Amino acid sequence: MGQAQSDGRNASLSHEQLAKTLADKFAQKCFTSLELYSFKDVFKSLADNAQGLRYLKEDTIAQFLEIPDVLGVSPVIFQMMSCIGAFPFLEDAPAVLGLEQMVMVVTILTERYRRVLARGTMDRRKLLFKSLAVYDRCLSEREGDKGGPKDQVDGKGLDAKSELDEDDDLVLAALDSLDYIPASKQEKPPATHGAMIPADNWRKLIMLLLLIAPLDAQENLASYSNRLSGGELDNLRATADWILAAFLNVEKTPGIGFSRFNTVIPTSMPFMFDGLTALFEHFLFSKNLALDRRIGDQPQPGSLPSGLVQPLLQDTGSIMNLNILSQLSFFIPASSLFRRLRLLYSGDEDGFSMGSFESKVFNWRAPTLLLVSGTRLPGEAADAHSGPASAFLATLPTRRFYPENGMRTDDDSVTFGVYLSQPWKHAHRECFGTEDTLLFQLQPIHDVFHASTVNKDYASFSKPSASAPIGGITFGCPPPQATQASRRSNTIALGPVSLVLESSFEFGCFTHDYTSQGGAFQTSVARKYDFQDRFEVSSLEVWGCGGDDEARHQAERWAWEAMEAEARRRINLGTGDIDADRSLLEMAGLVGANRSGGSMG
Repeated sequence: MGQAQSDGRNASLSHEQLAKTLADKFAQKCFTSLELYSFKDVFKSLADNAQGLRYLKEDTIAQFLEIPDVLGVSPVIFQMMSCIGAFPFLEDAPAVLGLEQMVMVVTILTERYRRVLARGTMDRRKLLFKSLAVYDRCLSEREGDKGGPKDQVDGKGLDAKSELDEDDDLVLAALDSLDYIPASKQEKPPATHGAMIPADNWRKLIMLLLLIAPLDAQENLASYSNRLSGGELDNLRATADWILAAFLNVEKTPGIGFSRFNTVIPTSMPFMFDGLTALFEHFLFSKNLALDRRIGDQPQPGSLPSGLVQPLLQDTGSIMNLNILSQLSFFIPASSLFRRLRLLYSGDEDGFSMGSFESKVFNWRAPTLLLVSGTRLPGEAADAHSGPASAFLATLPTRRFYPENGMRTDDDSVTFGVYLSQPWKHAHRECFGTEDTLLFQLQPIHDVFHASTVNKDYASFSKPSASAPIGGITFGCPPPQATQASRRSNTIALGPVSLVLESSFEFGCFTHDYTSQGGAFQTSVARKYDFQDRFEVSSLEVWGCGGDDEARHQAERWAWEAMEAEARRRINLGTGDIDADRSLLEMAGLVGANRSGGSMG
């Protein structure tokens, strides 16, 4: 744009003219010819007409997108669209959703704007926040009067002004593309001191985002209606509340400020809004075209028969369900989760033992998800318990962490998990795992702890032995050592941010030593204080992330191990003739020729 950009020769044009120019540019460069034709056809079929102006109403949009009434989220979506429709002149919001305004909405919510705008393309969070926020200066001042540090937005103050009053990169990129320079500061969006997303609105939107997380652009949202009745709806609402707890304590503050919004999402929920892409791409598929009927009757290779849809979750578990799956997709790419998970190990079905865990999990050659749920142990000291609980607490260091600012909930149920891209193995002198390992909490507060480079004590699997009596599965802790000069051999060495499951899988402990600033895993961005959850395990599951090839390899390995075990069982040993017994083993292919029974070679 060069000289034209610096001259700002379009500054004399009205906002309406400039917005139309940008909409035309988006339409031509962000949509294919077929998509643009479909978009116009859809708009024409939906639009109301008032005095020659064609526009979309809230109920029309909700009906077209099949947004469930039970969620009560349609007004929130319409507010968001009405604000984005005024882009890049957000001070003109709310906008009437005509054709040009809907081009803005679809282009931005599907992230197609990246094809046009050279700046601001990496982040639309600020725009999304503005489109969802309400502006109440008096409310902000009342919240600020409660005192507390300004960098908190959990009921102790709001700092939206300092960050939201800065220029929006996405808006500036759009204005640059139009060769437009504001004539004065009055052209900029108004100050946004007091901007916050009401907690109830945010909860409703979270429920919708959980519902649409697996949605395909040509898939009807109504097909997920079974997730919105009875206990399923209660479960969806509970999952949304766990996520909401990462942003605020609803008893202390009525809404979420931008600082909290912009801190939690990129760390704990970077893919949270991905479902909006598929939802709003529905505007780009006209039912009048019916392209699927013109392709032919021959099914595509690998496709399912007509009317059959591969389930989002092929197996059932005590912890994993569709809402947990959607929650996981907020920070793990959906392409690795939906229709890709297989239950490898379940303590409820396979037994709570390290041997069973090893036999079911170690042969999976693709990433895995471990989920563990339980109930917090009551009491504070080991002598307050008896039996196994007391024995487990005695293995923990005496130092205990207690939350200071009340973000801990009254719900004693906890769910933690780990994502591992590396296959499981025994930890002898060093841990395993890579820098993409994720430690996370799902209940009662959503939180994600990314791997750091302080050390590489990501994961450890160690059975108890005479030299190392304390075994188990740990994440973020140094591996058990045969000799420990600096600590007792019967005490677990907890990492600053760590999860420990003792060898019988009866008890676990999650530690968050915020003061230490983390170890193998980084500290929380949502909970900036020390805490520790000691809990009794109720369920433990491991899910394999992969396709048919990984599942086939796993099945072949299990079958081979079963046949080898049966071969060993059938051999009649104990005759007293060592040479004869060895000959039988060699004939069975179990020893000799450098074989030890642990390889398929």
